[in-house]
Amino acid sequence: MATLDWSRCPAVESIPGKVSGAWVFRGTRLPVATVIENLEDLSVEEVIAQFDVSREQIAAVLDFVAESLRDPAPADAHSV
Repeated sequence: MATLDWSRCPAVESIPGKVSGAWVFRGTRLPVATVIENLEDLSVEEVIAQFDVSREQIAAVLDFVAESLRDPAPADAHSV
């Protein structure tokens, strides 16, 4: 499976020195991976209640992931 290019998702940011450069929800210190991992066991409502994240932020990240899976980046022309 291809790696997601999180730099294309406007809902997240990665700043060197902030949470070790992990991709976090923009304006927060909450890693995107933390929310995604918790969505395996918790509902969106439970994640919102447990973490400092909004429904809109979660939706933006999940929409980005879904869109990335539907429209994968073109293959490298040299890897034929």
